Amino acid sequence: MHFDTKNSAEYYFFLYICRQMSTKDTHQKFIRMPILLHLSAAILLFILLTVITLWMLGIYTKHNQAVIVPDVKGLQLEDATTFFTNNGLRYQLVDSVYSKEVPPGAIVEVMPAVGSKVKDGRIISVTVNAKGVQRAEIPDVADLSYRQAYALLQAQGFTTIETKYIPGRYRDLAIKVEANGRELNPGELVPLSAMLVLSVSDGVPEEEVEATEQEPEQDSVIEEN
Repeated sequence: MHFDTKNSAEYYFFLYICRQMSTKDTHQKFIRMPILLHLSAAILLFILLTVITLWMLGIYTKHNQAVIVPDVKGLQLEDATTFFTNNGLRYQLVDSVYSKEVPPGAIVEVMPAVGSKVKDGRIISVTVNAKGVQRAEIPDVADLSYRQAYALLQAQGFTTIETKYIPGRYRDLAIKVEANGRELNPGELVPLSAMLVLSVSDGVPEEEVEATEQEPEQDSVIEEN
């Protein structure tokens, strides 16, 4: 097609028609490829959601702000407070136990364990060693066998137990428990460090013991006659 001049109206009308045809052809091409269009949109949406999720997860868990639980075992609770504060942690006392490994009032265990990675501001559960003397009840050992009575005392936590045989009809039958020369009643609270004496029957009735002790006296009387 020939135009006399580029400034003519026909020339500009021709360019307009060409542009419209080009835009229409491009639009039709996209319409003819719906699968490709939908797939591209799904990929872009997936990438966008993934980025947003990771960003929010990082904020929620404070992934980059993890701290290490300090080793405060053996420290008094007052001294350990500084370590917790400096590491951005809090603590709560949950229990007290009796332990010979640390001084009274010192920290025995923490949870989560020492060296664990936790979030900033995490509450650490603390168990301390009791300051008082640990006591336990004296069990009723009367008429139990020696082994049963001894094991029962050990199960209560007593570690220093002596055995004393006294006259009795049935051998190895537990009779009583003493401490400092005094008979202890069942249920009585006694320090676990106390020295206990478990009295056990020797199998010789008291009557026979008395009779045996009197026999030498009778023999001496006969000899004098």
